[in-house]
Amino acid sequence: MEIPEKSIRIGYDKMKSEFFRILISVGFSEPNAERCAEIFTMNCADGVNSHGINRFPRFIMNTRQGFVKPEAVPSLIHEFGSLEQWDGNLGAGPLNAAFATDRAMEIADENGTGLVALRNTNHWMRGGTYGWQAAKKGFAFICWTNTCQNMPAWGAADPRIGNNPFIMAVPYKGEAIVIDFAMSQYSYGKLESMKSDGNKLPYPGGFNRQGQMTDDPGEILETWRVLPAGYWKGAGLSLLLDIMATILSGGLSTHQIHACSSEHSVSQVFIAFNISKLHNFPSIESSIHQIIEDLHKSIPVDSSSNIRYPGENVLRIRKKNLEEGIPVSSAAWEKIRNM
Repeated sequence: MEIPEKSIRIGYDKMKSEFFRILISVGFSEPNAERCAEIFTMNCADGVNSHGINRFPRFIMNTRQGFVKPEAVPSLIHEFGSLEQWDGNLGAGPLNAAFATDRAMEIADENGTGLVALRNTNHWMRGGTYGWQAAKKGFAFICWTNTCQNMPAWGAADPRIGNNPFIMAVPYKGEAIVIDFAMSQYSYGKLESMKSDGNKLPYPGGFNRQGQMTDDPGEILETWRVLPAGYWKGAGLSLLLDIMATILSGGLSTHQIHACSSEHSVSQVFIAFNISKLHNFPSIESSIHQIIEDLHKSIPVDSSSNIRYPGENVLRIRKKNLEEGIPVSSAAWEKIRNM
């Protein structure tokens, strides 16, 4: 991972301690501040500053405004077999999501599959966090969230659907294969990071004011016309993810969620699969390995690049950043230090 111009490297412990300090100052207990700081810092260590240090000031602002309740905890609303519905009570999104992931695994331990639907919660930051959390404990895992209205339906000019991130993870070699993607070609966090770094997008990611596709993140952030991943397919999948999250959780749908500046009261779904009890469990690792080995045999279009499975590059980035420090923009770090 190349360090952008005007960037510095910050040690993991140093970054986490700054997050912890600020979280304590806005009303988090020490255990909650510790866990929340850990999630934000690990997102950065994995190379996802867009949902780590870059998003942290907004998270703190939303806490001060009362949209995030520092000490609220989820409460059970209803249970039926291996399905449970919980109310997040506007607690911190990362803490609620980590709890729901753990609870889904507990149910799966007993029933093979565990589904936790969570309403009235907040932005979970990087959804892949919870895929890694479950897969490293040996569970296959799926989760998703709805969002505010931040993406147009295919063929529409105004945002009516969400970019509704979707995560799928499986254990692999003590780590995980994790796919984490919004239904837009690029998440808003990624667009903001690319704009901040002064970079263009590798591929067009939305539309400018003239209605033309563009690779300029700033132009897309002005119009809020992000491009659905897969065009009409991504738009359709986004709609169904919103419907499923709404009916399973009994929570709000995208069109009912408040302004994107705060984006609270979202609905989420977490599903864990206890693959250790499957008849074919002894051969699962070998099966996955064969699939990955075949993938690695792909002939790259660019001879200087490698074909990787989702999450493979994260392991390299994480190792480097934990050893050498996490690269962040000096402006972003100064903003954190002055909070």
